[in-house]
Amino acid sequence: MLTALAGGVGAAKLLVGLAAVVDPAEITAVINTGDDLVLHGLYICPDIDSVTYALAGVNNRATGWGVEGETWTVADQLRALGGVTWFQLGDRDLATHLYRTQRLAEGATLSEVTAELAAARGVRSRLLPMSDHPVRTRVTLAEPPPGEPPEVGFQDYFVRLGHQVAVAGLRFDGAERAAPAPGVLESIERAALVVCCPSNPVVSIGPILAVPGVADALVGRRDRVVAVSPIVAGAALRGPADRLLTELGHESSALGVARLYAPWAGTFVVDEADRDLAPAIEALGMRCVVTETVMSDPARQTALAKAVLDVG
Repeated sequence: MLTALAGGVGAAKLLVGLAAVVDPAEITAVINTGDDLVLHGLYICPDIDSVTYALAGVNNRATGWGVEGETWTVADQLRALGGVTWFQLGDRDLATHLYRTQRLAEGATLSEVTAELAAARGVRSRLLPMSDHPVRTRVTLAEPPPGEPPEVGFQDYFVRLGHQVAVAGLRFDGAERAAPAPGVLESIERAALVVCCPSNPVVSIGPILAVPGVADALVGRRDRVVAVSPIVAGAALRGPADRLLTELGHESSALGVARLYAPWAGTFVVDEADRDLAPAIEALGMRCVVTETVMSDPARQTALAKAVLDVG
């Protein structure tokens, strides 16, 4: 069995590659929910949906989020009415959020709803939210723009403000009261290999680690944990991971990420562009594997998945 820590587009790509190499039913993905939000009364789980859509083969590969062939009738009408449209919800995507919100209101847990949505779309892998309890990533702005509060929700920072405002701090509201979703700790403890996908280390992997018990479980399996760097040649391939690392006092490099992961990951995979960092990474007590990590097409997703599995 293979367990992956997942958040965002990079994770979705690697999971698709892994599902092409091993039986998808042998894969469990523990997915970040710190990005979740309630908008228009709907419970939205961006990272869970990105992973689900990708493994179902219906994701929009051009944007990295949403559904291929999406239409925008509702969003266009809402915009014409003067409603809130900074967070784009396509017509097909809306069906997912409507179903999730209905089931949660009926008393189902987020784990149960996630499993139902995955099964309905033909996903054979096991998809687990990191917790059934709400954990929300809150972002402290270094210099809030006029009219903005000093602290905003992650999607306000990432989408509404276009992640262009410097960040002074992060916190994961509710994490201290949360518990891992059913199956999360067991999937880590029993996995033949645990893969930390190339996701944003502070806002995608960070919330997962903040759930009590998860970091300790990873430390206990450190020799079987393989992490893939989301930073290549000092930069994030997409999103603000590089800027966030710098703004929060870390080095924006594969080495900087390795320092964050060293307590619980025994192997670290970096891109060929960062080969020179391998000795410094290994000095942290990690095995460093150098390969091509940029997943620009399905063939490269599969090649990286094979390289990760070969490590194990």
